[in-house]
Amino acid sequence: MFAAGVAALAVAIAIGGALGSSKADAAQKAGYKAALVSDVAGFNDNGFNKNQLKGLKQAAKKLGGTAFPIVSHSSSDYQPNYNTAVHDGAQIIIAAGFLLGPTVKQYAQQYPNTKFAITDDPVSDIGGFKNEEGITYATQEGGCLVGVLAAKMAQKMGHKVIGVAGGLKIPPVDSYIAGYKYCAAKAVKGTKTVVQYSGDFVDQSKCSAIAQNEIQGQKAQVIFQVAGLCGDGALKEASKLHKWGIGVDADEYSVASRILTSALKKTDVGVYDTILAASKGHFKGGQNLLFNLKNNGVGVGKISPKVPKSWITLMNSYKAKIISGKLKPPAVLK
Repeated sequence: MFAAGVAALAVAIAIGGALGSSKADAAQKAGYKAALVSDVAGFNDNGFNKNQLKGLKQAAKKLGGTAFPIVSHSSSDYQPNYNTAVHDGAQIIIAAGFLLGPTVKQYAQQYPNTKFAITDDPVSDIGGFKNEEGITYATQEGGCLVGVLAAKMAQKMGHKVIGVAGGLKIPPVDSYIAGYKYCAAKAVKGTKTVVQYSGDFVDQSKCSAIAQNEIQGQKAQVIFQVAGLCGDGALKEASKLHKWGIGVDADEYSVASRILTSALKKTDVGVYDTILAASKGHFKGGQNLLFNLKNNGVGVGKISPKVPKSWITLMNSYKAKIISGKLKPPAVLK
């Protein structure tokens, strides 16, 4: 997984037919080149990077343009991969995650005529340049909703303890956990949330060990994984120990036998919308795009049939309050 070198794959997807409302608009968008540079997990995870690749390809197809998905096997690949994207003439280069922030900042400053965007990082953290855009998600809102179900399930199972298998302790991970912890405690008073970090987004054995520790050592009844591919190990371990798991980013209902639900981050939508807007001249330089419950940028995946309808009704009441502004789950973990 962490072999040295740079693997760059250029995929050109074209469709026929008129695009846009005028010939000028069509000409502007036709041939648009967009690059997506993965983080160290590559594009073979179960959601975060994989869905961004999906959004990239869909945007290229819509525009009759060219998609450049570029894989990073380690952090040492980031700069060579950005060199590849710039020199291949990409008009917008999207970083697939928070870990690429310093690289985006460097290249945005060095190439002011190229547009740069990054998933899960605000522009204030990457220089705040006019050729940068943040693709951000209110993941604390999705975390809140799954926290309600986790708390109710833990209460039913006799121990009001829920767990988290986190990856790295970074804002995009902690925002999920903050919403989860906050709403679980609101839904069922006295609910305790235990949190551990693997320091990894790939190695499933590390997250499996966290789940085992939280379940057997701290009586957690539900494990929310916020660690990408690593976290799938936690979901499998929770099922093995006859407890429940909650997936992250994509719908992970099929990862293990006892999945309560998943907290969705629709990274395909974020990448797709960002590329289309940029191709039409609507790039919001120096600003962030925010995807949340209100615009369907985050949400909840398939819910286990073991979940009573009354719990879903309760969860949906939290959703309505968040959309209306009456409830604001925290994005910072305390």
